[in-house]
Amino acid sequence: RAAGYESIMVNCNPETVSTDYDTSDKLYFEPLTAEDVLSIYENEKPEGVIIQFGGQTPLNLAKELTDAGVKVLGTSPETIDLAEDRDMFRHIITKLGIPQPESGMASSLEEALEIASRIGYPLMIRPSYVLGGRAMKIILDKDMLAEYIAKAVGVSPDRPLLLDKFLEDAIEAEADALADGNDAFVPAVLQHIEYAGIHSGDSACVIPPVIIGKEHKKAMYDYTRRIAIEMKVVGLLNIQYAIYDDTVYILEANPRASRTVPLVSKVCNIQMAKIATDVVLGKKLSEFNLRKRNINHYGVKEAVFPFNMFPAIDPLLGPEMRSTGEVLGLADTYGMAFFKSQEATMSSLPLKGTVLITIADRDKQRIVETARNFRDMGFGIVATGGTKAFLEENNIDCSLILKVHQGRPNIVDMIKNGEIDLVVNTPSGKLSEYDDSYIRKNAIKYRVPYITTSSAALAATKGIRDRL
Repeated sequence: RAAGYESIMVNCNPETVSTDYDTSDKLYFEPLTAEDVLSIYENEKPEGVIIQFGGQTPLNLAKELTDAGVKVLGTSPETIDLAEDRDMFRHIITKLGIPQPESGMASSLEEALEIASRIGYPLMIRPSYVLGGRAMKIILDKDMLAEYIAKAVGVSPDRPLLLDKFLEDAIEAEADALADGNDAFVPAVLQHIEYAGIHSGDSACVIPPVIIGKEHKKAMYDYTRRIAIEMKVVGLLNIQYAIYDDTVYILEANPRASRTVPLVSKVCNIQMAKIATDVVLGKKLSEFNLRKRNINHYGVKEAVFPFNMFPAIDPLLGPEMRSTGEVLGLADTYGMAFFKSQEATMSSLPLKGTVLITIADRDKQRIVETARNFRDMGFGIVATGGTKAFLEENNIDCSLILKVHQGRPNIVDMIKNGEIDLVVNTPSGKLSEYDDSYIRKNAIKYRVPYITTSSAALAATKGIRDRL
């Protein structure tokens, strides 16, 4: 509208601001299917359609709309296909000489097993053209792979599965870029607070990054620009990265606005959606006087989850997206920005009291600094047997708390009685004889703040310290 056009919005989600009556000149409250969009197109006869601001669904419609004669503005459907087709995208990245995890495409169990034996476990498996990481899974062994493929729906040579080497304990990051087909501008790199394996929509993230070195940031800026220009992106582009063994690997690219665009816009003081729309309508980036600015404050995005509505669901995070929104904490320090982000999710971190720590073996080394921080801030610490022994080996005093199968009073009793102010519990996973999901479910039931990753637990201690 600001560019002088009549704007028409198609959206059937009443929960979004785009369905407010004054956002566009006209609003069609219709499903996002090719048939419905084409009917509106016939009725309105617009000069063109912008599909970059609606997530994955409109991207999946791009080809059908173009085949029906619709003029798609901005990034071409061919480029969208390049990014969405995992195999074609892999070839572009190889041509540009950018590192990517070893991977392969499989249309059957035999092919998948052959790839797995070549690149080794753990694997990340994902279908092509999916929404919100649906059906993505970390595969630890041959049995899990066979079970996944037996349940997978619609796997075919047209819709193969991508198997990636899973970069365990990698630091994930992403970059949003503006591009006009010949040039690109990257306002910021976002660092995920959780380690690799958690969907980017569910991971907390921070701008500017707090543990990514200068060289790695520079590589991400460079790779993002080169990919945007090589693929002739017009409008917005989001790229996901992982830093593993001192190397920046590219994970995937999405030629659309990602959910981080509003956050980058706010933290970096740049109107990304407005500039992207102008570029899609024909302007060049050179007309906007874009330059890299120093950011002297921190923004932490935190995901909002609906788990309190579903008490029987285990609130563990993984490659499938489960969040229903996000909030932003802004402050002069990283810790304070993190604290404010937790406050905004209505799950404020406690400033005193007792912390329950029960940790899977693989996370034990990572929890030492966190436990030390809690102790130094005057928190009482209770821990389950294995975690208690480990913390005491590291000179951190704590009291024993029983798991449910060990007798009473136990974890659930203490949570119920209001004796626990924060739960730090990372899942024991496949190897554990006992399921520990009851700890997380009870934390939700009795409204006790809980943390399920060691990296978020460390961030929480920094937040509490800054708030104190």
